[in-house]
Amino acid sequence: MSIQHVKELLTPEAVRDRCSEILQIGIEGNLPWFKLNLDKLDTVSEIVIHEIRRKYPDLKVPFHSRWRHFELDGRDLWKERAKQSELKGLGRMVAAGDLAVVSVLLDAGAGPNWRYRDAVSGLSLARSEGLAIASLRLFEAGFFSSNNEKPLRVDASALQAINEISLSKAMQVSEQNVLVGLKERAKLLQRLGEVISSRQTAFESKGSLRPGNLLLTLIDKDDLRARDILVAILENLSDIWPSPNLLDGLKLGDVWKHNRLRRQNATDTFVPFHKLSQWLTYSLIEPIEGTGTVVGEMDGLTGLAEYRNGGLFIDTGVIIPKDPTILKDRYKAEAELIVEWRALTVALLDNVADKVRASLGLTVEQLPLASVLEGGTWSAGRRIAAELRSDGAPPIQLESDATVF
Repeated sequence: MSIQHVKELLTPEAVRDRCSEILQIGIEGNLPWFKLNLDKLDTVSEIVIHEIRRKYPDLKVPFHSRWRHFELDGRDLWKERAKQSELKGLGRMVAAGDLAVVSVLLDAGAGPNWRYRDAVSGLSLARSEGLAIASLRLFEAGFFSSNNEKPLRVDASALQAINEISLSKAMQVSEQNVLVGLKERAKLLQRLGEVISSRQTAFESKGSLRPGNLLLTLIDKDDLRARDILVAILENLSDIWPSPNLLDGLKLGDVWKHNRLRRQNATDTFVPFHKLSQWLTYSLIEPIEGTGTVVGEMDGLTGLAEYRNGGLFIDTGVIIPKDPTILKDRYKAEAELIVEWRALTVALLDNVADKVRASLGLTVEQLPLASVLEGGTWSAGRRIAAELRSDGAPPIQLESDATVF
């Protein structure tokens, strides 16, 4: 088998092409789990436009990235910390890269009951916001650093020392405050440390092995594009993922199977998403651009195949279960039903972004897909879920291991 077939799956082009193919099969009425009502896409677009105008009346919408979750009560907690610690230039970029990597990996859903009680602000925060502030406070306290004199960093040694017990204490987990996938999150961080140690060319600088050092290799690239960042992440960090899907002994990560997606090679039935890796990419663009480096072709990345975006399409009647009873069950990430839902979500997000830009009279440069997500589809999906279900859960119940959603 050609290694090229494996590498083809580790690109945003593969995500977009294969998800679009699933959408086309759905338009033709040949998917096993869902049917489509594309007439409702105009309604979704209007909802998203209303969301954008409500949150960003000047239509200057930031990217959907981890940095939005560090903005709390009108304050930018990361900018404040970086200024206080006199982080500047490349040092600030690497530190921000460190924080983005561990913060994104600690996300992927907290479950409905977990809360983080922030001693600094006095707030009790749930879901993504709680996970974000928890990760920031741990970063500030040096939880991810093996050098007591340099707390604002993440290094391989500290990551490998993390275990379920230490992470449980750090994340304030108890029998009454359960965090979904705690064990899996700890293992993910441990594997991150192992991978960084084994790939010194990508992650070593000035004697330190840090995830943020990967950005130093990227900013030297001529005409850096968003997809280049993602490919670098996928090529260098793929071994951290616990995915059961392998090709040529290589872990594929957030890549799953759907029997209607056919290829005449070893990638037959595989549908890639790379949700966390793409969100991490969106989150690394801002630190890189903070050094004056321009990142081009933002829409080379895709929308994120996660339950808020996907829930928006089900809750608005664009994606319709062929059997309504499926909404009563729980499913793992590898279930074909979930793969189909996620693939349709990615492809439909492109359609919504086009409609939103056309209606607002904005170009793709003025409102890239990352901004449509932030403006946008993610927050609209969350708001509608809260209106329809008391716990704000997605319309399809997920059995998450905290590494996909």
